[in-house]
Amino acid sequence: MTAGWPMLKASLGGATTRFARTHDPVLLFLFGGVLAILILASAIGLLLQRTAIGDRARSTIDNLLARTRSWWKMCAIFALTMFMGPAGSLLLFALLSLLAMREYMTLIPTRPGDHRTLLWTFFIITPFQYYLVAIRWYGFFVIMIPAIAFLFIPLRIAVSGETRHFLERAAKIQFGIMICVYCLSYAPALLMLRIPGFESRNARLLFFLVVVTQISDVLKYVFGKIFGRHRIVPRVSPSKTWEGFIGGVLTATAAGAALWRITPFKPLEAAWVSLLVALLGAAGGLVMSAIKRDAEVKDFGGMIEGHGGVLDRIDSLCFAAPAFFHVARYLLVP
Repeated sequence: MTAGWPMLKASLGGATTRFARTHDPVLLFLFGGVLAILILASAIGLLLQRTAIGDRARSTIDNLLARTRSWWKMCAIFALTMFMGPAGSLLLFALLSLLAMREYMTLIPTRPGDHRTLLWTFFIITPFQYYLVAIRWYGFFVIMIPAIAFLFIPLRIAVSGETRHFLERAAKIQFGIMICVYCLSYAPALLMLRIPGFESRNARLLFFLVVVTQISDVLKYVFGKIFGRHRIVPRVSPSKTWEGFIGGVLTATAAGAALWRITPFKPLEAAWVSLLVALLGAAGGLVMSAIKRDAEVKDFGGMIEGHGGVLDRIDSLCFAAPAFFHVARYLLVP
């Protein structure tokens, strides 16, 4: 551990300086494309708002405009942290983990005996997980939460002496930290991969993952609104339809395949990896919707206009990030 701080400074400092110096032109071009899409979406939304007829149509357009405004803010933050280098990406995803965990825990009934466990979860386990990403300690990063924190959490609750609903309380906290912290931390962990011939360009993999998951999410919503007729699981999520699911997944797969040149993947690899990411993203949305229905709430929070909470926006990324990381590591790292 004494060597960890110098490793952290060397890893983040050197990588950040190197990234800032190179200013990957491909990444700049990609964010320019995102900017053009946002401008087009805003213009279309304003045009539709002027021509909308009926209260239902106006409500839908207002929601679309609210989502677009939020996308402007989210994309600006994502771009800023990406161009800050690895340190910015780590800071962003660590903050997202904390916000998502906070939203999740507000829906979960807790007892006084859980409070110290939650302090450990928020202020020790979560930062330490991202510290392990920062120093590129892969062996510890992959087991710290699923093995060590998994055993520590029930032990800490047991020490409190409160046994009522013990197993349920421990399991809910464990699930929350697995989804909101462990799974999400795999996104910035992409920056730790040492891919031959792709040095200092790992940020493109992170961009690829985020873009594919979010394209899938957005277009599932759009296709569902336009063509949606057959609901997938009405009791879990009335708004999710087969038409939206198929349209969003196929379009995201095509988009990922089209972006193969910015990655070390071959065209066919980029296509099936994008398909995997889109499918797992859809699974994440469905699972987290089931949690919300059980808690009898519509959204995890209200921080993001038109989207709900942070966890509502990143649920697909939480499910897709671990699989994408391990597939990329298997295919690309010797």
